[in-house]
Amino acid sequence: MSVLTGMPDAGLGDVIITRPLAQAGVLAQRVTALGRHAIVFPLLDILPLADQVPLQRALSDLSGYALIAFVSPNAIDAAFAARTDWPVEIPIAVVGEGSRQALARHGVTGEHYTIISPTDADRTDSDTLLLELDLEALRGKHVLIVRGETGRPLLSDALRAVGVQVTMLAAYRRAAPKFDDVRRSELKRLLCCQNDWIVTSSEALRFFTQMVAQLDITDGVAKMQQQRIIVSHIRIAETARALGFSNITLTRSGDDGLLAALQSRS
Repeated sequence: MSVLTGMPDAGLGDVIITRPLAQAGVLAQRVTALGRHAIVFPLLDILPLADQVPLQRALSDLSGYALIAFVSPNAIDAAFAARTDWPVEIPIAVVGEGSRQALARHGVTGEHYTIISPTDADRTDSDTLLLELDLEALRGKHVLIVRGETGRPLLSDALRAVGVQVTMLAAYRRAAPKFDDVRRSELKRLLCCQNDWIVTSSEALRFFTQMVAQLDITDGVAKMQQQRIIVSHIRIAETARALGFSNITLTRSGDDGLLAALQSRS
């Protein structure tokens, strides 16, 4: 079910926040503070693993790793749910500002921990993270990559190519949200006018198209493709273009970039 906050700004459509429900609240509040009407309509669910034992076992002893990399805030939250006391001596690598904020929520900051992340705020991903890593120093050592059950292997492949021993650890799973009659009705309503959709996942965009294809409305796909999509990574923008979206705004990484795009529209 969606969550509505704030009062609409005259002349502007709603701002649809499509993040998983647990991650959408803070951004919705910041959107409201801009004077926009925020609606939380998740296009992606983040779920725990059916069996938590392998995750808990893998995290029980981290002493053999020279680096631990988290691919997303979801990976951080899932890992810290399984183990709350994180070793200070092991450097942590993350790919964006959202992940730094997730670490901070768990008490892990640069004050006491070594946190490595891309320095280019306009592009934060595995490619730019690799530029920050001392690959020569990691050669022959063990690195743990914490991620979802599926994901891009770019980081692990690049590390293995230079002689790093990589362990991939699944910490959560992604799924399409339940698409019941209430959600169908709301999606129909949202497609009837022009809104700003904040999308932070390529997979969420694909689930979006699958949902719209199930609606019994005329020109539903065309109405979806004409919505304004605000994305924070070039890869998501490429997915949007491939799916036929025609109004795409690419911002820098992080919530500040997303909010700046909304302000430019006000």
